[in-house]
Amino acid sequence: MKNSIILFIAIFIGLSNLLAQTEDTKEKSGSAAQANNPLANTTALNFHNYYIPKLTDAPDDMYLNNAWIRFAKPFADGRVLLRVSAPLNTIGIPDPTTGIVTSTNGLGDINAFVSYNFVSKPTATVGAGPLISAPTATETNIGSGKWQGGFAFVAFIAKSPVFQFGGLITWQASFAGDSDRPNTNMAAIQPFYFWQLGKGAYLRGAPIWAFDFKNDSYHIPFALGMGKVVKVGNTVFNLFVEPQYSLLHKGTQPQLQIFTGINLQFINN
Repeated sequence: MKNSIILFIAIFIGLSNLLAQTEDTKEKSGSAAQANNPLANTTALNFHNYYIPKLTDAPDDMYLNNAWIRFAKPFADGRVLLRVSAPLNTIGIPDPTTGIVTSTNGLGDINAFVSYNFVSKPTATVGAGPLISAPTATETNIGSGKWQGGFAFVAFIAKSPVFQFGGLITWQASFAGDSDRPNTNMAAIQPFYFWQLGKGAYLRGAPIWAFDFKNDSYHIPFALGMGKVVKVGNTVFNLFVEPQYSLLHKGTQPQLQIFTGINLQFINN
């Protein structure tokens, strides 16, 4: 797993340098800022990965790796946005007797939300809408076994061409599914902040503060990473690496995780 992270970082650096050779040097910093707008009026495809080598209140050799494929599509002239997320999860658990780590891999619970953007300006985008999660996990310990419903609220503020910020708030609870599995009730707050350095480079943070009300547990990490935005033809590439460290936690939660990603926005001329 560590080798895969090293490989991803190497690909990140190499691809950034390759794409930078074709980047328009006159591209405005505002365009780079919109590459991080989750409500941007563009079709987007994201590949994200959380490598979690250290968890709290867990065996030392236990690890997690959560990969996400996310697709976003705007409708109604950008007023409505559909985002679908499919997780590919890995959990490694050491045997208490032998110490041998056994990993479980598979598809997790797919979720989607629809956001209606009641504020849609170049400098500010704000939206909200319903959220649903389906029990699609292929293994018991990487999914909830429950249908879950709730809402999502998201905002992105880009009044400054240098600093942009916003947040995503979601809440969901179970309403159907496997009666033998425990009910769920959880919320997540994801603040995000971006500092443009020029020529598509930027500093960033997008930690997810997770609250499990059913099990009385939580996880509040701090994040600071770097990214690079480049445009090739009608496609905007956004590549980043972002370490995250837990400041407050209760229960078995990520202590340290490395968030990496490649976002693609497809611009219509």
